[in-house]
Amino acid sequence: MKREQFSSSLGFILAAAGSAVGIGNLVAFPVMASKNGGAAFLIIYAFFVFFVCLPVMLAEMSLGRHTRQNPLGAYTEIGQNRAWRTVGWLSVITPFMIGVFYLVITVWIAGYLGKAIMGQLDQLADPNGFGVFINSNELFAYMALVVGLTFLILQGGVKKGIEKATTVLMPLLFVMLIALVIYVLTLENAMLGVKFFLVPDFSKITGQVLNGALAQAFFSLSLAMGILITYGSYIQKNNNIVSAGKMVAGLSLLVACCSGLLILPAAFSFNPDIEISELSESSIGMIFMFLPKIFLALQADIGYFGASFIASFFFLLVFFAAMTSLVSIIEVPVASIMDGKGLSRRKALYSLGAAMVVLAVISALSFGRIDWLSNILSYGGNTKSFFDLIYDMFYETILPLNGLLLCLFVIYRWKKHNLDAEMSQGNASFAGSFLQKYVNFSLGTFIPVILAIIFINTVLTIYFGYNMLTVFFSSIGFN
Repeated sequence: MKREQFSSSLGFILAAAGSAVGIGNLVAFPVMASKNGGAAFLIIYAFFVFFVCLPVMLAEMSLGRHTRQNPLGAYTEIGQNRAWRTVGWLSVITPFMIGVFYLVITVWIAGYLGKAIMGQLDQLADPNGFGVFINSNELFAYMALVVGLTFLILQGGVKKGIEKATTVLMPLLFVMLIALVIYVLTLENAMLGVKFFLVPDFSKITGQVLNGALAQAFFSLSLAMGILITYGSYIQKNNNIVSAGKMVAGLSLLVACCSGLLILPAAFSFNPDIEISELSESSIGMIFMFLPKIFLALQADIGYFGASFIASFFFLLVFFAAMTSLVSIIEVPVASIMDGKGLSRRKALYSLGAAMVVLAVISALSFGRIDWLSNILSYGGNTKSFFDLIYDMFYETILPLNGLLLCLFVIYRWKKHNLDAEMSQGNASFAGSFLQKYVNFSLGTFIPVILAIIFINTVLTIYFGYNMLTVFFSSIGFN
């Protein structure tokens, strides 16, 4: 079959930015920054985005465009042995399983959006409201809605589906985010939150914070999920990959900055005496448990309808971010089945969608409704649910491993000169530039070492309750 393509470089940039801008960028990042040095954390995060993550991003995009394949096809075509084909399978199975738990979270967001539109702010702000909702039967009605929307976008293909959706949703997301920031900054005590976010405090930077900033940067750009290899395979040969990669990284960083100017001022307007330690670094905790209290409190100032409108506006913003990420995640296994089995897009979606929905339903039932699913395994000193197991195994653990294997594959199997040649297409000034030398050097030396350390430390922390980095930095006095 003829390979689908994005109609323009802008279409690719918006689609890739849609995969990068997710709920972690919008909600968890601001609190991480405020707890860990404010602007100091932001500076370190930006450094990691451009000097560690950007080379990996460019490698993925180049590999995809060169092979015109999904991750499995790309690793198989160039690797030409069973070991690299296994790595390719890992790069397809990982986004499929991440898509399972991300689908569940998107359904939760859709449910809260629906309740906000209906003005049920008291239910959203109820401390027990989240637990009640995720164990209710109405959850599955919202799941049907989210699955239907996702199928509608993906069945349209690259141009009429993914690109068309992201060229509408992403500009809307940016406009809505800026509008909310402007509104929140007008609230009383909002500047206290701005101060917490923008005033640097380098004394709070520790080894653990550095590790957290790098992990946040790596994960927030959708690296090692196979997304950028797949989307890269849809890029036209005359498009400038390097410029596109810089734009995606910059947009992701911009959203992180804007979200900091939204979440923290909103929190301080709600309670000027709030302790930062009270804020949850978890996206789930912030979206579903803390922020609804702020929307309910707004009723005193702007009335019932005004507060309901602001809450609906916010949840629509987060829903857009979740949907663009979900679409990009699911496109990876869809493209793999289409390429490998020669199936039509619709048939690939039906077969994958059925399996993903079944696993998503099982995950949704693992929050207390079915006991053995809620306590399926114990490791690292904690009892885990089926949902936790998927999150820990595929999102936390395998992603940095995939990143490590990608770097080794590109530099030592595909070779540097092939990577250079691909990035030079559509960018004549790239050859011989500082960036070319830096990308080759970093991908072949310290970036794989960093990803190996993150992978080993993640395994030790999650499964054995031992944080190697914390112990190391403490031993050298860098707590």
